[in-house]
Amino acid sequence: MIKKITIGLIVLLVAIQFIPVEKNESNDNEFDISKSYDVPDKVAIILKGACNDCHTNLTRYPWYSNIQPVKFFLADHVNDGKRHLNFSSFTNLPIAVQNHKFEEVIEMVEEKEMPLKSYTYFGLHPEANLSDEERQVLIDWAKDQMAMLAASYPADSLVMKRRSPPPAQ
Repeated sequence: MIKKITIGLIVLLVAIQFIPVEKNESNDNEFDISKSYDVPDKVAIILKGACNDCHTNLTRYPWYSNIQPVKFFLADHVNDGKRHLNFSSFTNLPIAVQNHKFEEVIEMVEEKEMPLKSYTYFGLHPEANLSDEERQVLIDWAKDQMAMLAASYPADSLVMKRRSPPPAQ
């Protein structure tokens, strides 16, 4: 019985290797954050090393990304990251949402929720292990962008509108 289960698992692992998964390699930057916001070199380097693989339209895939089930996990991880924040389509968002995304960057970096611990497990992506100084650079940059928005737009245009609760059925 154990032999049949083992053979079944091996066949399954081999079979799933042929299931295609779309990679995040479009590199569509039409609405990239750098089109409307100042992204100094120091910030760009930190973003490239710690953020961009999951939060832009271009992911640098490691060698193990071609092996299932890792391929499924990485595709889901990248899609989820882009759903929350995509620097490649940032300026296509309403200005209030852009402002809110800067608030979220500050919060996530301050609380050390980003980059995710799973991104740096086993010594992977060592450039994403941010020092306190690098974290402060990102936080200060995001605060500067929010200050620029506050100086450029009416205050009420930078506030996210509350969603109405769904109608009672």
